[in-house]
Amino acid sequence: MTSETSDPDRIARLSLARYRRFATGLLVGMGVLTVASTWLANTWLKGELWGGLLQSTVKAGLVGGLADWFAVTALFRHPLGIPIPHTAILPAQKERLGRALGNFVATHVFTAADIERAIGGLDVPALLGNALADPQTGGLVGRGLASAMPHLFDRLEDGRAGALFARALPRLLSGETLAPVIARALRVLVDNERHQEVLTFLLGELKAVLLGKEAALRLLIEERVREQGGRLVGWALGGSIATRVLSAMNQELDRTDPTGSELREAFTLWVRHEIDRIESEPTRGREVGEALRGLVGHDSVREWAAEIWQRARTMIESDVGRHDGWFARLIGDSLPRLGGVLTRDAALRARVEAATLGLVLRALPGMRDRLAGFIGVVVGGWDSRMIVERLELRVGRDLQYVRINGTLVGALVGGVAYLLLRAAFGNVVN
Repeated sequence: MTSETSDPDRIARLSLARYRRFATGLLVGMGVLTVASTWLANTWLKGELWGGLLQSTVKAGLVGGLADWFAVTALFRHPLGIPIPHTAILPAQKERLGRALGNFVATHVFTAADIERAIGGLDVPALLGNALADPQTGGLVGRGLASAMPHLFDRLEDGRAGALFARALPRLLSGETLAPVIARALRVLVDNERHQEVLTFLLGELKAVLLGKEAALRLLIEERVREQGGRLVGWALGGSIATRVLSAMNQELDRTDPTGSELREAFTLWVRHEIDRIESEPTRGREVGEALRGLVGHDSVREWAAEIWQRARTMIESDVGRHDGWFARLIGDSLPRLGGVLTRDAALRARVEAATLGLVLRALPGMRDRLAGFIGVVVGGWDSRMIVERLELRVGRDLQYVRINGTLVGALVGGVAYLLLRAAFGNVVN
């Protein structure tokens, strides 16, 4: 393992040490020059301008360098290890620093205007559309939605869900893209032979009706025979004809086996033909859409909403456990279509962007409080040595420039002050 891998701050640490050595060397140099200039000013250059100027310059540089060294060191630790009051400020005030930093970030970084600009630059509809259009992502989302449906149903009150279902159906069944959705749903049902369950249900209901109304149907047939053949024919053959008709109807209904019934095959062909018409004929698609919207908007259907919802829930829950279930396939097929609409439909894009921004802005106050608290807890929980090291590595080089500039500016100010005082008052004693 390389040293760069074991110590990710190695470069920053070396840079800080280099600037610290330079600043310290400059300060030590000022100290050495202070001693030397004092000796020169009292021997060879006694009373001379240059001796006094050199002494004043280096003494001021030494004082300025020492003052800035103390100030920089006091931020992180006690100077020379002496516990002087108001030193080692950052370790002693790390909790307050954390709270202040958290409040600053939450208040001045995560503002509503900044969030709006950030979301506007993300192009959320395009991100969602591209993700849904990808077959792998769409399939993963479809399977996730299908598996989550039972848990979602458990959290819904069936009464409220049924009422919401009744109100939402007419809106869901509106728009120009309804026909392809209907065709795709019907094709999935036919591919999985689920349409035969519908036919089985209808035939069962028809048989139950025939059984319950058999006496009335027998009288009706006998009356028709008498009307067409006369009273004598009706009396002689009416009962026999009615029996034969009802028996033939029941036998035909009993023969509608899912695997070998001409009626079921004809029903499958008819459904597939209607699916093709819905997909290829815009007029037929509109007719089906209008018929469905009128059906779900009827008062009777609204009254049956709870039962419809319960039946739909039961059917979906029984299907989602299957790996190749029609519900998961329907979702998987619909998501890429939705992704394409998100990338093309300007109105839908605007609604998605507005909904995303509104959701984030509504959550922003709580997010700010949590963010500020999180930063405060994290910084407040740092080890004192760690917080000193992390902050010093990030800003230490600039603080060494403060020391360097303090030394040089102090020397410059000291020299200028000496010249001004000498010009004003003559020879100045240091």
